[in-house]
Amino acid sequence: MSLFGAEEAEPKAVPAKDMAAVVPKVPKVLPEYDHTKLFERLDRSDFRRSFHLGVQDRAYIDKKGMDAIQLHAEDFVEKRLAPAFPHNDGSQTPMRGHPVFRAQHATGCCCRGCFEKWHHIPMGRPLTEKEQEYAVSVLMSWIRKELK
Repeated sequence: MSLFGAEEAEPKAVPAKDMAAVVPKVPKVLPEYDHTKLFERLDRSDFRRSFHLGVQDRAYIDKKGMDAIQLHAEDFVEKRLAPAFPHNDGSQTPMRGHPVFRAQHATGCCCRGCFEKWHHIPMGRPLTEKEQEYAVSVLMSWIRKELK
């Protein structure tokens, strides 16, 4: 009972599934990779070289910030690239609509076939956590390079 005669409500515990809404996600700290040789090879491809961030992509990055963009990249890689047999593999990544989508096509991280060709990581098995981190580092490196 409180001083006013009414029972005080017990504080309710936040269910674990709702904790994500309470605790903001932070992007992973990515290992340092030297992507120089990869970007040199990608620059020799007319198709890969044709992708660039547009005005809307840049505005989206400015609005959301690089941490949010990296979180999106982590999510896209985990859901669309990491499975051994991604749904609609070969056409699961749109050509536009998000800066990470453009980065995926520019860097050969758009589907497992391209990922195998450009990054020599075989199809038919799930990507390890380190391989996912590598893919995200490639995407974020390309985006940072485009923003310069």
